[in-house]
Amino acid sequence: MMAVTSAGILLYRLAPEPAVLIAHMGGPYWTGKDAAAWTIPKGEYDPDSETALDAALREFGEELGLPAPGRAPASRESGAEPQKAQPYAELGTFAYSSGKRVTVFVADGAGFSLDGLVFGEFELEWPPRSGRMVSFPEVDRAEWTTMDAARERLVKGQRPAIDALEQHLSAAGA
Repeated sequence: MMAVTSAGILLYRLAPEPAVLIAHMGGPYWTGKDAAAWTIPKGEYDPDSETALDAALREFGEELGLPAPGRAPASRESGAEPQKAQPYAELGTFAYSSGKRVTVFVADGAGFSLDGLVFGEFELEWPPRSGRMVSFPEVDRAEWTTMDAARERLVKGQRPAIDALEQHLSAAGA
């Protein structure tokens, strides 16, 4: 069985203090939890039919309802290419204990507004074994948080991305 692959975008800003944009996971299992209940906006993709960056951009838009900074959503019907204005750097691919792998891209999110967030939804049988399908948001809020706080709040498999971001910024002289 092949490992599940996903890709996401970790936005950062340096002012007023270094911070990253993370999202609280939606659905009944995460209600009332904070530690290890947050995620980088990301989602699964098939590497045979989509690049990791294309998947990360798509999933960012699906989860938050806003296009990633500097990228206009590409229209599959028109064949339009996304804008290339915002550079995205690949931080790395991080493995969860489950074997799932997430490729994380980073970009400067200075000026990215959280106004207009519209969270994507998923269906889940709830309560369990009830036969009743209920829609829940994939994430139920997103916010800027310090890198130290993000380490506590992110699910364990994504925490190494914060260390990688700090190394990336240090190498860039930020």
